Amino acid sequence: MDILGAIKARHTVRRYTDKPIPKELVEKLNKRIRDNNENHNMNIRLIVGSSDGLDGFAKLVMGKGVNNYIALAGPDDGSLGEKAGYCGADIMLYAQILGLNTWWIGGMYSKKAVVRDTDGGCPVGVIAVGYGMTQGVQHRMKTSGDISFYDGEEPEWFKNGVDALLLAPTAMNRMAFTVKGSGNKVSITCKNGIMSDVDMGIGKYFFEAGAGKDNFEWA
Repeated sequence: MDILGAIKARHTVRRYTDKPIPKELVEKLNKRIRDNNENHNMNIRLIVGSSDGLDGFAKLVMGKGVNNYIALAGPDDGSLGEKAGYCGADIMLYAQILGLNTWWIGGMYSKKAVVRDTDGGCPVGVIAVGYGMTQGVQHRMKTSGDISFYDGEEPEWFKNGVDALLLAPTAMNRMAFTVKGSGNKVSITCKNGIMSDVDMGIGKYFFEAGAGKDNFEWA
């Protein structure tokens, strides 16, 4: 499975089995996390064998069996939310490629635990990871016409980028993006709201994965 396959296969999963993540997959996830940290000046960490990163409501009501998570944090440099979204999307989809399931938790997490896990990083959220009891289901989506506009005849890469974007996880499932294209220039905006900066980073990653980075430039 490649990234495009992972985009199509990934769904939010909140209930997990007690099957541990094998050592070799932990090592691969940690390598992917290290690469993201180095490339984007982040301080993301994988925590195995603990649910400390989730708050009480997430543990007892929203999800079951979470025993591993990815703590999202980094320097508060003004672009932290977008970088966390972008890097988190890459790590989350890589986990899907490895046969794991994920749940992006942007509100119901323990900031204290994330600060501890990341040696004082500014917390953004956590991603639960492990073997889901199910593979999740696709929720109702908006259409490409709801979120995108292209000036002229729409090229295939733009269509593919929007299709991938429509499968991205967003806060409250809002999918509050507007994507516009002209020539090889693309702009994307996200309505202000809860975690809109994180959503922006996730959205950019998904669009790039679908469209192909070499086919366009961000305006």
